[in-house]
Amino acid sequence: MEDSLFAPGHRACAGCGMPTAIKLVLDAAGPNTIVASPTGCLEVTSTPFPESSWRVPWVHSLFENAAAVASGVEVALRKFKKTDINVLVIGGDGSTFDIGFGAISGMFDRGHRITYVCYDNEAYMNTGVQRSASTPFCAKTTTTPTGKMSLGNPRPKKDMPAIAVAHRVPYVATASIAYPVDLRRKVRRSLSADGPAYIQVNAPCITGWSFEAGDAIEQARLAVDTCLLPLIEYVDGVLVGVKKVRRKRPVEDYLKTQGRYKHLFKAEGGAEVIAQIQAMADANVEKYGLID
Repeated sequence: MEDSLFAPGHRACAGCGMPTAIKLVLDAAGPNTIVASPTGCLEVTSTPFPESSWRVPWVHSLFENAAAVASGVEVALRKFKKTDINVLVIGGDGSTFDIGFGAISGMFDRGHRITYVCYDNEAYMNTGVQRSASTPFCAKTTTTPTGKMSLGNPRPKKDMPAIAVAHRVPYVATASIAYPVDLRRKVRRSLSADGPAYIQVNAPCITGWSFEAGDAIEQARLAVDTCLLPLIEYVDGVLVGVKKVRRKRPVEDYLKTQGRYKHLFKAEGGAEVIAQIQAMADANVEKYGLID
């Protein structure tokens, strides 16, 4: 534990996938790293004054501007010819998909050598499980409740990796805490990119998703095995890596284990929504060639 760059003793919920994601990212990046993080679960749980879980230099910014802060850090390091230091942004999906999107676009456009890591728990978990642009179709949140008039979030998840590719980001990847070797490899590869990189890491949230304590890794694995989460990587806009799924499972295996989807198995119209979600998974299989 003493060798970990993300120390134990943080205040994250028992069973949270986020600390595992952060530990794996820092394991790969190494001690010669500077991290900027926006407001969110990570900031709140890892830095309660006067304590910190960070064993690398870490900067807390506003919710919306971590990418801009990191851009300034990267420029200063280049000015002083300190080019051997990794600069990372690590933020949740709320700050990434929504509130900080403009600053991220600017960072991508200017070509800063920064790896942006989004720990994706698919809602604003720190402030009460409100919907974000990363919330999946028909998942329940406090701002997309279920009932007679609604079956949850009416919108599909925003495709941030595709947006990063459209910005001509040299390295773009998705990853999962269920596959640590793959995640660490992608972080290391991102750090050698000639420009910005974007990695989106699936990090299940026990409170927002409502699953059994201790099942975070299994939840992350099911997302991959049902093909709802393709593990992919792009280099210079070209799809160069796809993790194959050896045994494709129906989406029900994933949905039925989470409280945020339980309404789909009870409400009128739920079966049709499940069929739509299955169609999304099947479309991923075709798009990325997930099954040989």
